[in-house]
Amino acid sequence: MTSRTRQFSLLAIGILFALLFMLPFYFVLVNSVKSLGEIMVDAALLPVEYQFANYQKVWEIIKFPKVLGNSVLITGLSVTCIVLVSAMTGYRLVRRPTVFNKLLFTCFVAAMIIPFQSVMLQLVRITSLLELRGNLFGILVCYLGFGLSLSVFLFHGFVKSVPLEVEEAAIVDGCSPYGVFWKIVFPLLTPIMITVVILNGLWIWNDYLLPVLVIGSNKDLTTIPLAVTRFFGQYTKQWDLALAGLTMSIIPILTLFLVLQKHIVEGISSGSLKG
Repeated sequence: MTSRTRQFSLLAIGILFALLFMLPFYFVLVNSVKSLGEIMVDAALLPVEYQFANYQKVWEIIKFPKVLGNSVLITGLSVTCIVLVSAMTGYRLVRRPTVFNKLLFTCFVAAMIIPFQSVMLQLVRITSLLELRGNLFGILVCYLGFGLSLSVFLFHGFVKSVPLEVEEAAIVDGCSPYGVFWKIVFPLLTPIMITVVILNGLWIWNDYLLPVLVIGSNKDLTTIPLAVTRFFGQYTKQWDLALAGLTMSIIPILTLFLVLQKHIVEGISSGSLKG
């Protein structure tokens, strides 16, 4: 096989996989502008008549501006807390390699393999006992707890690639330990920070299980995934409206991902140089 043929084969395989991964987006977008009857007849065909009114109905039924604001608020605050706490934790674990810190890091890594479903019942009991259910503080604490392990692991690996000489020079110039971290180290963590923001942002924005357990019936904190379930009842499933709602919910987080996607590989690869 010549080099030209090999390149063509790899390109063809890449295009095939790209089309395969884009197929779910096609079904969501196409069926979001169909009537329910058309979806039931054939979900793969283009619509005979475009029903853009589906988006208007969804906007009014689930009060989209309200649930969008809730999703932005919960995702933004949760990701901010995760980034700040995990950055400080990862830095401390690397620069102070005591026995306790090594054991603590091992616990963070071990926590990554625990399935969420195995702790659901205990989570409901603890959040009820501590009165964390149905309020913003409770959901933030839960997201911080479940998102910390992977984020600390990523920051831990990236901090190892930060030259220690830079910190020593700052200390010689009279910088305090807190100043060294916030003024010198923290800005250098930007690549992995963006990676953590994207990974946790995608997870929290699309999460359904944790909000339904912690937020419950508090309509003031209803997120988009919870609101979309309104279109699925025991005897009826309004796929036309549900898919329109999903399309509307995808746009903000997809925009964030497209803008920052190049930093994912950059951040992870940089952190693996010495990790």
